[in-house]
Amino acid sequence: MLPSGEQIAIAHGDQRAVVTEVGATLRTYVKGGLSVIEGFAGEEVPTGARGQLLFPWPNRIGEGEWTFSGRSARPSVDDLAHATAIHGLVRWRPFRIEAVNQNRCVMSLLLHPSPAYPFLSEVSVAYHLGSLGLTVTTTVTNRDGVPLPFGVGFHPYLAVTTPTIEGSLLEVPAKSYVAVDERQLPTGEILPLAGHQLDFSARKSVSGHELDVTYTDLVRDDSGLAVATLQDAEGGEIDLSVDRNFPYLQVYTGDGLEKGRRRTSVAIEPMTCPPDALRSGKDVVILEPGQHWAGSWRLRRR
Repeated sequence: MLPSGEQIAIAHGDQRAVVTEVGATLRTYVKGGLSVIEGFAGEEVPTGARGQLLFPWPNRIGEGEWTFSGRSARPSVDDLAHATAIHGLVRWRPFRIEAVNQNRCVMSLLLHPSPAYPFLSEVSVAYHLGSLGLTVTTTVTNRDGVPLPFGVGFHPYLAVTTPTIEGSLLEVPAKSYVAVDERQLPTGEILPLAGHQLDFSARKSVSGHELDVTYTDLVRDDSGLAVATLQDAEGGEIDLSVDRNFPYLQVYTGDGLEKGRRRTSVAIEPMTCPPDALRSGKDVVILEPGQHWAGSWRLRRR
């Protein structure tokens, strides 16, 4: 048995992807023999939230109690350096495999109430390979008897064909970013990017930039998609697009990762809310009992 449980392989044309039972994690995605994400080996336990689903909150939440629908929650601190709880509760839980065919799989998890999140919810993730690339659709259902708040995120590391990301060009279609304190928690300010060194709205090199930034006010096309692009030094391009249900992108250049993983890829993380949203209430999704929510994002190598 592998650390991440059963491995679900899907394929379409020259595309191949593997999704794991544990966390419904995207372990590998390859097109034409080239990696689209920097994943992890089957015998490894993923580090740096690599390829993982982040629910019921993405990013960080501060310590201390918060309340909603008359229920109190207290997340357990697992990012000791910042005294925060990071990336939700489902990353290490085995998902139920609902459906598998050649180019699509569906995984689901019933998340029971706990001190960290005292609500009964169900999260389902569908991975679909097609002519447009890999589309990931998440559906959340309120199985509780009271309104519940949540956030969703994903943590793919976009791959490059060079040993490091030096010389790679990044484009992030954002007009603003979320200001954070020394614990990486929002200060309450959303600041304009125009003229700032963090502005990647026009494609530019990541060399010399150490990024762990929450971008927002995303610029979208006529279909409602916002598209971020990583172009490596050899000209290969990967697009990550998000629908309107993901108004935030966290961009991380991996400077704090373990040796051998530092600055070898760029994480571009779709998020429905900023850090600490369950405590602040900023852009959390609220579902009434029995209601559903769904959002999609997509990866494509060009």
